[in-house]
Amino acid sequence: MLKNKITLKQIQSQFRLEKNPQLALALARFFKTGPGQYGEGDQFLGIKVPTTRKYAKKFLSANLATTKQLVRSRFHEERLLALIILVMQYQKAVKENDPAKRELIYQTYIACRASINNWDLVDVTTLHIVGAHLFKADCSLLYAWAKSKNLWERRMAVLATFYFIGRNDFSHALKIAKILLQDPQDLIHKAVGWQLREIGKRDLKVEENFLKKHAHEMPRTMLRYAIEKFPEKKRLSYLYKKGNKKRPRIARPF
Repeated sequence: MLKNKITLKQIQSQFRLEKNPQLALALARFFKTGPGQYGEGDQFLGIKVPTTRKYAKKFLSANLATTKQLVRSRFHEERLLALIILVMQYQKAVKENDPAKRELIYQTYIACRASINNWDLVDVTTLHIVGAHLFKADCSLLYAWAKSKNLWERRMAVLATFYFIGRNDFSHALKIAKILLQDPQDLIHKAVGWQLREIGKRDLKVEENFLKKHAHEMPRTMLRYAIEKFPEKKRLSYLYKKGNKKRPRIARPF
């Protein structure tokens, strides 16, 4: 009923009661909000993620128009709150077999992507909405994002494929990883390395075939993330092949 409609003002007034100025300062440093950093100018309330998830459940019935307003907030945690609400609503629509609702939520997420502007906002939400929606569908959007000048769109392209990887479909993930091999951003190096590591957990041969072709051209951070779970001898051999002037020393027990 309209009289029970959750408003933006109601969400913000209740959520902001949880703010913690000291934590807000720490989060601003952690998420690199200084001049020239990737999160430049972002503002924080100082609210922890478990608390944000609690409020997402509380305001799960918020309509898409209200959620769209919230995701454009100047406060990082309010954007995260809105995005988690969208994830929960999307998963509810899946359970209820409501494709029309899923499409509306997906389109809302896409329309709000300019506000999805830090790695946690991407990582917590993209695979659950974009990945889930595009699984076994047209993924041309992901390839456009992989070639975007926008750092967060490139990271979304990677993170969306985690949904595919979880279902043993590696083709799009590997193609996008290849596109991003020469990306200049460390946050992309980490994401692609993580992506390859997740593939290796499910099919080590697939990951190693990719590494045999591309390890020599991968940024060092990307390679380190990709081989993180390898046995030490194999991991060090990859790092040595990468071009160390001096072979890494294998630690030996006393």
